[in-house]
Amino acid sequence: MSSADPLIRVENMVHRYTMAGETMTILKGLSFTIDYGEFVAIIGPSGSGKSTLMNMLGCLDVAGEGDYFLDGQEIRKLSDNKLAQIRNEKIGFIFQNFNLLPKLSAIENVELPLIYRKMPHRERREVARNSLVRVGLEERMHHRPSELSGGQQQRVAIARALAGAPPILLADEPTGALDTKTGQEVLQMIRELNEQGHTIILITHDLEIAQQAKRIIRIQDGNLVEDRRNV
Repeated sequence: MSSADPLIRVENMVHRYTMAGETMTILKGLSFTIDYGEFVAIIGPSGSGKSTLMNMLGCLDVAGEGDYFLDGQEIRKLSDNKLAQIRNEKIGFIFQNFNLLPKLSAIENVELPLIYRKMPHRERREVARNSLVRVGLEERMHHRPSELSGGQQQRVAIARALAGAPPILLADEPTGALDTKTGQEVLQMIRELNEQGHTIILITHDLEIAQQAKRIIRIQDGNLVEDRRNV
């Protein structure tokens, strides 16, 4: 792969589900690229296919048809173990409901992806500590999720996503469980992470949130209906 190649290349992606004997086409031949360092919002209403597309981009699922290349690798040809490795090393996930383990402290939650990498305890503790400092939670490292506000929990989730230094941050409705002020603070942090070099893919149904990105891809009924730069 040359330096001119995109980070993500999707070609004619089609995906179908069969439920109760009926086959539904969720993604209908999507094609687009995302370059290194972009901040892209994928927007669409409920049922548009954006969540299915997120699963494909995050290597949580593999499309039935078409091609998906991530950082030069053809995803369709990879084993489940290799897909898990890519998720751990190349993609940091930020979810609407935080997905923190309630019995673990903030720093222990941030350490989890590093454990899967078999990073030594002392090293991963230092990496996790630095990630929490980066999101302004140095004084809350040893608190459990129930002892943190919603905004603080999302910051822990962002720190966890950052811990492995992945090139891609995939944020699924990251402000959906937050009040407006806290949501704006989280979006500002995501913008800053993009300015620091992370490629951001933001999944949302909210146009106002999508406007924070530098590019908007709109999905409707499984089709890509708009792909434009924000000015």
